Amino acid sequence: MGGAEGERGDKTQMNGKILDAINEQIKWELYSSYLYLSMSAWYDSIGLRGFSHWERIQAMEERDHAMKFYDYVLSRGGIIELQAIDAPPSLWESPPEKAFEYQYEHEQSVTAKIDNLVELAHEEHDHATYNLLQWFVDEQVEEEENARTILEKLSMASDEMGMNILFMVDKELAARGYHPLVTPDY
Repeated sequence: MGGAEGERGDKTQMNGKILDAINEQIKWELYSSYLYLSMSAWYDSIGLRGFSHWERIQAMEERDHAMKFYDYVLSRGGIIELQAIDAPPSLWESPPEKAFEYQYEHEQSVTAKIDNLVELAHEEHDHATYNLLQWFVDEQVEEEENARTILEKLSMASDEMGMNILFMVDKELAARGYHPLVTPDY
């Protein structure tokens, strides 16, 4: 059974609006990966190897998110249209708290994009995409919580204990492991 004739004239099982929105989201997930690689490089340059390690893993996870969408589109017979990715900032303000403030705000903007995709899937009665997006909704809760928790710890570093807390957080972040996302074979 082939899919319905899409707006592009291709054989696809995907709604054209959903396909366009997911292709856009792939771009944002890859931008997030670039952003966190940029932060990783900056943290490394100022000697915070734990922060650098944490951001490098964050970058890998964001790439995995892009690939989850990528694989989903292909499994539905959709066409991947990769879009240009803007360069992220490369220099960050000290203290490290400023970069995590930016990261937290960025994750909130990604959450808004995922929420918009959920709404679109609901409006278009695309149940398969709606189901996929529930994983991303849960993931964004975790992403925001991680950034907020680290930001809260860093705000303490600017208070009483200062550099001791900063180095404790750096050591904690160095312990993060990477757990590759296992995507189903669609």
